[in-house]
Amino acid sequence: MEDHLKNPDPGFLRGHFVIAMPGLADPNFEMTVTGICEHSSEGALGVIINRILPEIKGKDIFKELKLECNDPALTLPVYFGGPVHMNEIFILHGPPFDWVGCLKVTPFLAMSNTLDILKAIAVGKGPASFIIALGCAGWGPGQLENEILLNSWVTSPVVEKLIFSLPVDERWKGAMGAAGIDPTLLSHSAGNA
Repeated sequence: MEDHLKNPDPGFLRGHFVIAMPGLADPNFEMTVTGICEHSSEGALGVIINRILPEIKGKDIFKELKLECNDPALTLPVYFGGPVHMNEIFILHGPPFDWVGCLKVTPFLAMSNTLDILKAIAVGKGPASFIIALGCAGWGPGQLENEILLNSWVTSPVVEKLIFSLPVDERWKGAMGAAGIDPTLLSHSAGNA
């Protein structure tokens, strides 16, 4: 596996979770689950799926963008997607995938950040499954692969129900379980054998 991380196939982490190990001390990523939407020799981009911004709701986003919205849209949660591009909106969503600039990640998941999908969500005509996030997570060339080699992250293929169905506070444990790891057995210190 280490050779694969040192010389990854283009996009090899696309459609995967990177799950923070307990010893990851960066407060931006402590106990997070990030869905990787793009991965290439130029770096990686993802959206954290288990951290809600309690002070921001859908109404704040739609008001800022001057979009009409219905009552259910007013209380939509807004996620902390990561510490990069904090002034931009990223939407992880299920079908349909015909939005302008939609980046399909897996057969059941895509990322969009254009006005057409936000307008549709505001009036209840967007995808059935979605999360709205401010910001994203980004890594430079080889950075994420190196962090995985240093045991900062566990990887696992994305599981749709973890993003859209599991309660937010259960997603880290659920993602660890999907990776075949019992989180109660993990040490808070990292190392390599």
